[in-house]
Amino acid sequence: VQLVESGGGMVQPGGSLRLSCAASGFTFRPSFMNWWRQAPDKEREWVGSIYSNGIANYASSVKGRFTISRDNAKSTMYLQMNSLKPEDTAVYFCNFAGSWGQGTQVTVSS
Repeated sequence: VQLVESGGGMVQPGGSLRLSCAASGFTFRPSFMNWWRQAPDKEREWVGSIYSNGIANYASSVKGRFTISRDNAKSTMYLQMNSLKPEDTAVYFCNFAGSWGQGTQVTVSS
């Protein structure tokens, strides 16, 4: 299993970013996928999940601002982040079963 996140960066408050998670080494289409994040000196926090049919669930802290989607043909999951806040600053990870990507840094700062 390999999970590779990309798309992180620095953005001003109120801005947007789209993260990608490219998956390989397993059958992506039926897989339940997750996004997590970890801020400095904090525990890893669940952001949201997406089922194989595209239905997604979100943490209350991001609901209405973040959208998870997937492209099964490309074995890729996405996290569209809008209306970003400084408290969204973290390393974002994608996760499948017990496997994790290396993470991508998102920094929200003016």
